[in-house]
Amino acid sequence: MFLQNVDRSMHVASEQTALLQGTLDLLILKSLALEQMHGLGIARRVEQITGGTFQVKPGSLFPALHRMEEEGWVTSSWGESENNRRAKYYRITKMGRRQLESETERWSRISLAISQALASS
Repeated sequence: MFLQNVDRSMHVASEQTALLQGTLDLLILKSLALEQMHGLGIARRVEQITGGTFQVKPGSLFPALHRMEEEGWVTSSWGESENNRRAKYYRITKMGRRQLESETERWSRISLAISQALASS
């Protein structure tokens, strides 16, 4: 019985999709394109827009947000969440919008190239 549980958990872990380098930034910027959000809201939005394929953990999200803030792609300010708790809200900047556009174009080219390669015989 213990081995069955180990097998099941290993199978579930292997099905989770790892984010390719640069993808997390793109998904965070896309999440913030319409409105400012706090960290949990960003994580929920990423999961929503990817149809549940990507689930961003705090250990990945907050270092990425901090780095993106240093790059000037996002800014942050303290506010109150929907649960009346203090939360840090992130907003995309003009530089962040340019980065989002650039990364979107780059991933579109990559996606098309990979699709063409997989379709070839």
